Amino acid sequence: MRIIKTIFVMGFIWFSTETMAGGGWPQPKGGMFLKLSQWWVISDQHYTNTGMIDPNLTRGTYNTSIYAEYGFTDRLTGILYFPFFSRATLNEQVSGTTGQLIAEGDAVNSLGDTDLSIKYGLITDKSIVVSATLTLGLPLGNDSGGRDGSLQTGDGEFNQMISIDASRAFKVGKFYPFLSLRAGLNNRTNDYSDEFLYGVEAGISISKVTLIARVFGVESLNNGADNFNAVGTSLFANNTEYMSFSPEIAFNFTKAFGISVSYGTAFSGQLIFANPSYAVGAFLKL
Repeated sequence: MRIIKTIFVMGFIWFSTETMAGGGWPQPKGGMFLKLSQWWVISDQHYTNTGMIDPNLTRGTYNTSIYAEYGFTDRLTGILYFPFFSRATLNEQVSGTTGQLIAEGDAVNSLGDTDLSIKYGLITDKSIVVSATLTLGLPLGNDSGGRDGSLQTGDGEFNQMISIDASRAFKVGKFYPFLSLRAGLNNRTNDYSDEFLYGVEAGISISKVTLIARVFGVESLNNGADNFNAVGTSLFANNTEYMSFSPEIAFNFTKAFGISVSYGTAFSGQLIFANPSYAVGAFLKL
């Protein structure tokens, strides 16, 4: 029982933009986890459609979001990711020789694309736990904002993703490190290509500190329309691919309240920003 409680606490802080949402462990009945977080990336370079890195005008994306999990039963968990304030920016251009303004900056604020998920625990009482998750991605963001329509806080398409998570904890002395694997398929509308998703997470809690290492990848099935938004200066281009590494540190002030800080970078990519992302958050277990 002790190991199960330990893993629940660790699973609650796993959220990131590409979350595994607690790995294979569903919430216990009546259990709730809430997290308020700020995620951002500022990019002056991007991966091209051949995987090379090219410079671009400096753009930024900022998401302020609520993430919530609630256990309807010991096997069935509802999950919400709601970026209630999303901001996309384009920096102004200034001549390096004359100092004159070449082009004004631009920005757009809106809701961001939102995820609603249901997770069901397929195997919950074995050493390896397995769950299946159905996620509906709601296009609540702005897919063509700003003066030239290039600023986006969403992609304008509806996602239907099915994923499987398998997780296991290990007893090493008085600690319980864990390992979790994920695989999923994302069906996308509006001529966007479908995607294969995969990920690995590992972590350990030492006193009040939890350390997590996360590798997450997206592979396009290239079955949509020809590339659009193909310059890669957006998070929402079609046929985007990447493999990212996102370490995270969380500190629990009490059993119910804590904060976390994470950093994300990509080993490789295609048609996506090529700069690191950052996130800070505060979480509450009820």
